Amino acid sequence: MNTLLDKAKSASYFEGYISVSMESGLDYRFPIAGNPRFQNGTDKELNNIEISPFGLHWPDLDEDLSFQGIARGDFGQSKNRRLNIQ
Repeated sequence: MNTLLDKAKSASYFEGYISVSMESGLDYRFPIAGNPRFQNGTDKELNNIEISPFGLHWPDLDEDLSFQGIARGDFGQSKNRRLNIQ
């Protein structure tokens, strides 16, 4: 699915995972483990998520993830580590 044709309705953090609900009904859920910018984030910082047409932004943590990257399994980890969407 072309993520530019689909839009995120909501994004949130809970118990080690970021969840994103898209208008199409598709949901993404991925772990924050392995992302160095998320590792020391508080619940409040991890839940402060701005949604753009292209991805997610955490202003308190200076982190951005594109929807295309998320769909590929790139959650901001080191280049040698990719995790699967659950």
